Amino acid sequence: MPRCYIDHIAITAPTLEAGAELVRLALGVEPQAGGAHARMGTHNLLLRLGDAVYLEVIASDPSAPLPSWPRWFALDTLAADAAPALATWVARSTDIQASVAACSEPLGNIEAMSRGALHWLITIPDDGALPLNGVAPALIEWQAEAHPAAKLQDHGLSLIKLELFHPEPERIARLLLSLGLDSQLTVQPSTGECGARLVAHIDTPQGPRQL
Repeated sequence: MPRCYIDHIAITAPTLEAGAELVRLALGVEPQAGGAHARMGTHNLLLRLGDAVYLEVIASDPSAPLPSWPRWFALDTLAADAAPALATWVARSTDIQASVAACSEPLGNIEAMSRGALHWLITIPDDGALPLNGVAPALIEWQAEAHPAAKLQDHGLSLIKLELFHPEPERIARLLLSLGLDSQLTVQPSTGECGARLVAHIDTPQGPRQL
């Protein structure tokens, strides 16, 4: 079974402008333009967090035709006045077929996607929902020699760790084990009304920050 690694973390927002404002307030930097995902009717902004890790702000693209299937990252369920939030994360595999087969949780169908010259395979549930409310990752396999983060502007930010909070922490631990994931990840029990959530710890030139 191939090992998986954190590839990127995703902020969902009703607009890219709203998501960019969250990034500016939390991290003190401006994410750069990404592009459009024509098949999904979405677009994004990007921020480098390392040589092979980045942050993505993703939103529905108001200029794109409405897709005939649910948008990914549960964007169709996002209210127009919803607050931007760190909603989920994506794990990279060199063999997505093998990783999906080994995974202890269903993560969706493997779909071919593209944005400009970039091409990749990614897991997407039929209904566009976030597996385990975003605590479980989407899986991605890039079809390129260089990771796209390497081409992003370097602001001196790096991902220190990603905390996964869930009412069933043992279930999340099994998931990570089944994918060969451990580096930069910790699992914590969530209680009360907190439910499932993510906390990203990011080193910046101004010191450590959280999302």
